[in-house]
This record gives sequence, C-alpha cells and structure tokens, in this order.
Amino acid sequence: MKFVDVNPFFFPYKGGIERRMDDYAKRLAARGHDVTILTARLPDTAEEEVTESGYRVVRVPSRFLNLYNPPYVSSKNVLETLEGMDADVVNYNYRWAPSWNKDMARYDGPKLFTCHNMWNEGVGIQARLSEANDRAFIKKVLPSFSHIACISRYVQKATIEMGIPKEMTSFVPCCLSEDPPDNESPEGDYILSLGRLVKTKGLEYMVDAMKDVDCRLVICGKGPEHKRLERRISKLGLGGKIEMRGYVEEDEKNRLMDGCRLFVMPSVFESFGLAAIELMSHRRPIVCTDVNGLPDTVGMGGITVAPKDPAALAEAINRLLGDDVLRARMGELALEQAKFYSYERFIGRYEEILKAVAEGRDPEPDLGGIQEAYG
Repeated sequence: MKFVDVNPFFFPYKGGIERRMDDYAKRLAARGHDVTILTARLPDTAEEEVTESGYRVVRVPSRFLNLYNPPYVSSKNVLETLEGMDADVVNYNYRWAPSWNKDMARYDGPKLFTCHNMWNEGVGIQARLSEANDRAFIKKVLPSFSHIACISRYVQKATIEMGIPKEMTSFVPCCLSEDPPDNESPEGDYILSLGRLVKTKGLEYMVDAMKDVDCRLVICGKGPEHKRLERRISKLGLGGKIEMRGYVEEDEKNRLMDGCRLFVMPSVFESFGLAAIELMSHRRPIVCTDVNGLPDTVGMGGITVAPKDPAALAEAINRLLGDDVLRARMGELALEQAKFYSYERFIGRYEEILKAVAEGRDPEPDLGGIQEAYG
C-alpha cells in the first residue's frame, strides 16, 4: 500500500501530531508499506529525504507567521505534489491552514481525516476564531473525506453528535512511542507540568493553586503564555515555589518525569492527553481536569477535578502529597493504564482502516463502549 500522511508541520517541529505521524509511519514502513509524509518546508530543511525508519518526507515551499504556537502556515503546490504521488490512500491531520484545507478538499483520491483536537476548541478570541474555522471546515472540507479517525472516544462521540454517520468514524488513539521505562528513581521534591504554554492548557489555574500547595512546581514547555505566566507568578509572590524551565531536551524531560512526585494537567480542553500517558508510563500519578477525553485516557491513574478550579486542584495535589501509600498505588495504576496505549495494540487496526478507505469501503465498526462510557 502506498500511504501519504499530510500535515503542514513535521520534524524538526515537534508536537503531539508530529510524534504520532512518525510513530505510525515507521511501523507501517516496517510492515512493508510505502509511506511518505507531505509537509511544509521549514527553514533549513531539505525538500526531500528518506528517514532511517524507511519512510520518505517531502516538503513544499511555505511561509510562516509566528502569531501562535504552532505558527500560521501558507504553502504552495500541495495539491500538485499530492497528485503526483499516486497514493493508494491519504490521511490529513490538520484544519487551521486554509491553503492546505483548500487543496485537500480538491484532492479526489481515497482519503481520510484524523481529528486530533476538540471541535471549536479555544479560550477567548481563540475560541471564536476556532469556531469560525471549524464551521467552514465542516461545511467545505470535511465532506470530501470518506472516513474520520478520532484520537479518543470522546472526540469520536463529539464528531458523531455533529451529524457524522457512526460508520464514518473510527477510534485510533495516540500511543507510547516506546515501551514504558523501568523507573526505579526515588521521588524528588517537586511536582511537574509538561506541554505547550497556551491558554487551553489551563496553566493559570495551576499557578493560582500553588498558593495552597507546600511543594515546588516545575513547568516545562514554551508558547505564547510564557510571559503572562511569569508575571502572574511574580504578582502572587510564587517565584521561589514555581520554576519555569522552558523547552527541555528529551533526556532532561525523562529525568524530570522519573523524579517527580506527581504530574498536574489542568487543561480547559484536551481531546486525548498524550502527555498524560507519557507521564503515567513513568509510574507517577496525575491530577487532571475532568474535560473531554482526558478522564478516559487517565483512568484510575489519577485524580480528576473540575476545570478552572484552583482550590480543587490544590486539594487533590495535597491529598496525593500527603499520602505516600495512595501516591504509590495510584502510580502503579497509572503505569498499567499507560501500557494499554501501545502501538502494537493499534497498528493493525489502523492498517485495516487505511486499506478499507483505499478500497472504497467502510472499515469494520469499532463503536463498542461509547454508550457505556458516555451514556
């Protein structure tokens, strides 16, 4: 099978979508498929290359505006390049790049769309822009796809509730890139937050919660909320309790995950929570918000609280910090939950979906559990 995975961003830009694309691409290539990733050409990247994992990357001419994280991107020749690849099936992963949306809608070969984020996701003006973008995407672009892969059961349910037929959707989650590590590291003296510094991650509520928590917080990540969070930390006099590390390399990130006491994820929107399963794989529990697909992802590996509630966050954090036995037991449950999200478990299912779309038929339904899980 000749498979093309399309997204305006790819390595060296690193986010959850890009990691998932790499993870599935290398596994499909290992199963004998011809895999190409079509993406925008970032500065100082080659027009084309073949990776060590056996898949190809093709980059088209592009312009970037750093208005947000990720930046706004506009590209040329997406449709022409895609048509020249003669793919059996194409997957598209994005919906906030008009030039890409336009060309993907015009491409008439077999294709599916992977929904990575909640519909109308955003806070403040971002929410209004997101709603307008999604309204146009659903009306003009989405009908051109024959199938939709959803990264969580919650996203699948939300997509069906928009009027998309059930048989047009499938659950294909993100998974751990590698097997869980053997984390025997002793706990350090800090709790940890990892991810992009954007409003949808709810980090301001976590900062407020730290007024009532007797432990250090390490925040790792970069994004447009960095300066605002720094100002809030200073205003509340929490500079000695909260450390903002910025972007950290993989080795440092793993060391921090190994040594933290617990992880905090105070998201306002979270379609799945890739950072959650990555952290849980280090045998550490999570305090997270009860939003979208996050509770289903975390399972028994953490404590969920209402979103935008600093007092509830502080209470849950203090409960875990104050009970070593509970924290250890919940860490073991977190590890078991993380192990479920294995690519070896789902790669065959994804391969079946791609083949079905390539052959012009609906994949076998996989809707079991939606009603039980979400009523």
